[in-house]
Amino acid sequence: MVSSPRSVGVLYSRTPGDPVVHERGDGLFPPAAYARDDESRDDHFYRVPRKVVHIDDGAIAALGRLYAEVLPAGGRLLDLMSSWRSHLPAEFRAGEVVGLGMNADEMADNPRLSRFVVHDLNAQPRLPFAAEAFDGAMCAVSIQYVLYPVMLFREVRRVLRPGAPFVVSFSNRCFPTKAVAVWLESTDAQHLALVRAYFEAAGAWWDVTEESRSPADGDPLYAVWARASSQHGGPEMAPKPPNVRHAPAEPWRAS
Repeated sequence: MVSSPRSVGVLYSRTPGDPVVHERGDGLFPPAAYARDDESRDDHFYRVPRKVVHIDDGAIAALGRLYAEVLPAGGRLLDLMSSWRSHLPAEFRAGEVVGLGMNADEMADNPRLSRFVVHDLNAQPRLPFAAEAFDGAMCAVSIQYVLYPVMLFREVRRVLRPGAPFVVSFSNRCFPTKAVAVWLESTDAQHLALVRAYFEAAGAWWDVTEESRSPADGDPLYAVWARASSQHGGPEMAPKPPNVRHAPAEPWRAS
């Protein structure tokens, strides 16, 4: 569960081998930075299907072009925090696309998914997949809802083969009551820095790239992506704190 009477904002993990206690934000920022206006259970919030897109056609096309550039054609892909659309371009052919999300009805209506699993990352950040099971991963317009981002990025690295890309995209759209405080109080430039910080704090990622892919006429679109380093050598990023020059405003800090 995400909280307990003893400590709001703390995950008490029951996964063998995991630490007993995980604070929201994984120590990157204070747990208060990952507070939300709506602290009700996420599986309740997402129980009703919402078959809507969160970015317009121009941004969807821009995201599709990015996927075609970065993700490996013919590979086995993980669509993280998936819904009823994956935004892969029509001409892109993957070997398999596995969705992980909160609503079975939405994912069942996604024509790009080969199969899917219902899984709440905020209740259990550990991914239900074997190590090095995928050739690429993507997370579209959903990173703002994640309570344990460093744990998640480490898990994504675990399930990716060396050299496989992980593409994280976002816009200025969200369900504000479920987005974390640090996201809501940050600019788009700071969002880029924050997602980069997740990669850096998780370690074992290299070739981190952050870009605006915003179309000339449409919703803004930003992305940060990196490649999984080899567990046995090769490029690797050591964990380090976020760049303080781009640190977001901090109204969520305790006085």
